Amino acid sequence: MGKNPIVPYILIFALGLGLIFFMSLYGLDQQEEIANKDDEGKTEDVATAEFDAEAVAQGKCIACHGGDLTGGGGPGLVGTTLSKDEIKDIILNGKGAGMPAGLIKDDAELDAMADYILALK
Repeated sequence: MGKNPIVPYILIFALGLGLIFFMSLYGLDQQEEIANKDDEGKTEDVATAEFDAEAVAQGKCIACHGGDLTGGGGPGLVGTTLSKDEIKDIILNGKGAGMPAGLIKDDAELDAMADYILALK
């Protein structure tokens, strides 16, 4: 009678499951220490971090307004004729079926985003 070719695979599977189980137990024991370690050395609060309008535009706007914001599925933002208040209103409340509401809600961030859009040339 020959050896069963499935046995090595079953052993590897069992060892892998055991390793995952023991690693998860170790992680649970170290959870508080890891959380405290992540907080060390952070001097900047997320709420006080500087708003980067360009990064937000690259993350939220390019899908509809194009990679260079000159237009795509939505209108171009470069050289817009809208006022700052109109831009802020559209970002906050959306427009039609294409522009979703509430992409940015903070007043200071709305101002920064509107200024960024108005500066696009």
